Amino acid sequence: MGQEPPTAPQAPSAPYVTLPGAWGALLLVCLSFTPSLLPRGGVLQGVISGILAAIGYGLGVTAAWIWRAFADRGPRPVRRSSWPVFAVAGAALLGTAFGLGQYWQHRIRRLLAVTEYSLLQTVAALPIALLLFCLLLLAARGIRGLHRRVARLLLRWIGARAAKAVGGILVAAASVLVVSGVLVDGLVAAANQAFSLRDTRTEEGVRRPTTALRSGGPGSGVPWDSLGRNGRTFVSGGAGPDEIARFTGRRAKPPVRAYAGLQTADDTEARAARAVADLRRAGGFERRALLVTTTTGSGWVDPAAVDSFEYLVGGDCATVALQYSYLPSWMSYLVDQSKAREAGRELFDAVYDVWSKLPADDRPSLYVAGESLGSFGAETAFSGEYDLRNRTAGALFAGPPNFNTLFRRFSDDRDSGSPEVQPVYKGGRTVRFTDDAGAGVPPSDAPWEGTRVLYLLHASDPIVWWGPHLTLDQPDWIGEAAGDDVLPSIFWVPFVTFWQVTADLPFATGVPDGHGHRYRAEYVDGWHAVLRPTGVDERDLARLRRIVSQDARTAEIAAAAGARDEAGSGGRVAGAALRPARVPRPSARTGCPVARELVVGPARPLPPPPDSLGVAAVARGGVGRGPTCRVRPPGSRPAPWTRPRPSPCPSPCPDPCGSGRTPS
Repeated sequence: MGQEPPTAPQAPSAPYVTLPGAWGALLLVCLSFTPSLLPRGGVLQGVISGILAAIGYGLGVTAAWIWRAFADRGPRPVRRSSWPVFAVAGAALLGTAFGLGQYWQHRIRRLLAVTEYSLLQTVAALPIALLLFCLLLLAARGIRGLHRRVARLLLRWIGARAAKAVGGILVAAASVLVVSGVLVDGLVAAANQAFSLRDTRTEEGVRRPTTALRSGGPGSGVPWDSLGRNGRTFVSGGAGPDEIARFTGRRAKPPVRAYAGLQTADDTEARAARAVADLRRAGGFERRALLVTTTTGSGWVDPAAVDSFEYLVGGDCATVALQYSYLPSWMSYLVDQSKAREAGRELFDAVYDVWSKLPADDRPSLYVAGESLGSFGAETAFSGEYDLRNRTAGALFAGPPNFNTLFRRFSDDRDSGSPEVQPVYKGGRTVRFTDDAGAGVPPSDAPWEGTRVLYLLHASDPIVWWGPHLTLDQPDWIGEAAGDDVLPSIFWVPFVTFWQVTADLPFATGVPDGHGHRYRAEYVDGWHAVLRPTGVDERDLARLRRIVSQDARTAEIAAAAGARDEAGSGGRVAGAALRPARVPRPSARTGCPVARELVVGPARPLPPPPDSLGVAAVARGGVGRGPTCRVRPPGSRPAPWTRPRPSPCPSPCPDPCGSGRTPS
């Protein structure tokens, strides 16, 4: 008679946790309170702690299993004193970690000028973590139970060891297919459907252009309705010639803007051809400068990036862009990378095909730009430094994702001794990096001739530093000297750092300008460094910063009636409501203390600003205008849409508008 095949031991009927797993969960939960790049609210902290508790539990159980395998013995009963010791030690360790975590979060909020704090959410962090841990543990045990059932079924035909191995492979494959093929694809399809409906709307105050210089306007080959929500905002916005002339002091031309939406044509190549054809119709190739910009997510273009470019070239320019997705930037960042790559390459190639056939002395200077996923798409049109140098007059990339091909190459091959947060590549001969172009672009003592390629990146921007490698590999930027808005006490922990920076991603734009993934303030100085316009001094740049910030804020207020603009890819910081906060901050250029009013993601709707801020001009197809001064009663708070920017000034710092007035 043959022996009965061995069967797996039966699991206890009551819910239980193992002691090694509990210690592993406790360790990672305590480490989850360590600081990362951005402030975290209680709900987000609870989610991170719950995920890491489940990972720590699994690591603890696995470590115990490996130890027993080397010792060649089975599990032993837990000593009676082990759980009381764990409870006491766990309470002490968890309390200490929680307290240190709140201290670190307070310091991060001060660095980034985030003022709001929710005690209720903070207290809810641990219950949320416990609930999520239990759900993940039950899910894991459900998968393990399914594996055991499949293995018992396979025992009818194959041996016990083979049954376990084959059963594990089958269950793992089925789990991956369910998660990626059903849940993820289903969620993406549902999101795509929802955002495609949103794309049919038009933001409040946006009107069809009355000029033939814009797509969707008179004579345009691109229908207004096909541009999409962000496309319609793009072509109807920007400064008019009068506003630009007031800044430059010279007669200005109205800028050309061409755009193609997802509904303009069926595929990317056809959309690029339609956009370039409309650009050519509007006279874009007859201007002094031509900007090819790759959008982020659902076709959004940062108005500060294009407005700064148009002001600095006196309006004698054209900009072309196209939409490649309905999804917002943070979702496209995860699932639409191939579409961004295709859009960036097809658009630039279509422009270059026309541009290269024009007489060399009778064609515009060609520039490239992109922010976030847009920089990823824009990069794909080029093979490297020499290709950028030979085919463009300059490029400006802001907040490049860590997976950008050229950005990673330039950063990984940086000169010896230069940090990852601000690398120097080939002595800075073509490509340079900075977190504040107004304070200078290193290396300042080296020549920067010919084409200039500039990357803007913040030390606190999780999109720049996130990657799967954070799970098991310590990046250089953590071991180096911390940036100005990153805590020096940040350190890398396997698994923990990856999930912390992952949780920072959706809230990368929910922080004040100049931090995280918000580059509005840097575009003026960034384009000034790339374009090298003549006759523009520091006071002009300070004035333009105010104009661009004011115009961009006006656009945000107009968009607030619908939903957050594409830059608002994640809402508020970890559930915190950010309200106006007046923060004294020294100018990086002069050392003068300058009060900056930071208004990001308000918790309550803002009242409509006065027409002097440019809202009425939106209906006329342009919102840009020079700075004005308004009398503010003594002791009163500035209006929430006012955002003065730091400006160069001698000591003591004079009031740019005179006593009792505020720049707006």
